[in-house]
Amino acid sequence: MSGKESFNILNKIFQPKNTTKQIKGYTIKYGNIVDNGEIIDEVLVSYFKEPKSYTTENMCEINSHGGNIIVKKILELCLKNGATLAEPGEFTKRAFLNGRIDLVQAESVIDIIHAKSEKEAKTGIKQLEGILSKQIAQIKQNILDVMVGIEVAIDYPEYDVEEVTTSQIEEMLNQVEEKLHILEKSFDNGKIIKEGIKTAIIGKPNARKIITTKCHIKRR
Repeated sequence: MSGKESFNILNKIFQPKNTTKQIKGYTIKYGNIVDNGEIIDEVLVSYFKEPKSYTTENMCEINSHGGNIIVKKILELCLKNGATLAEPGEFTKRAFLNGRIDLVQAESVIDIIHAKSEKEAKTGIKQLEGILSKQIAQIKQNILDVMVGIEVAIDYPEYDVEEVTTSQIEEMLNQVEEKLHILEKSFDNGKIIKEGIKTAIIGKPNARKIITTKCHIKRR
């Protein structure tokens, strides 16, 4: 559960063995899920206090013994006491809306979930860590630096600031363009990793067919 009321809802159905009421983030409590005094299951509950959680909201996770009957009963108790079912991807949506991750990182979550290979999963994890976002932010900052240099030279000529020459502007923009080209080329590689390569094996039936591929790797 995630949200302002998650701990309040949990307190209505969870009886910890340790009676300490203070809730600390990144802790686990052992106890029972109960319904009108009847024990439903013996569980462990993980606590995550805002803003240090996946959604930046108060969060708790109930770890039960599993099984369809038990899980369904615990879910019904949560809903009965005020929780609502999350939509697909809602936790990641909340993390994005609350500013914990950006759009690129949010999209990488679905890539990790649906990864068909170890390579694709690793690529998704890198995106989730913010590698692409940092590259884009750096390019954006480079462009802003060019704009700031030009505006300062125009708006404040009376101050002793170094004048930005045309050659300096061209050099900085060329560097930005080169970085953008590298990102553009990486898209094709990422698409191959994600979608694979479509291959057609053509030839007469029951005839031996030889598959050859050519791969060019450009090192930078």
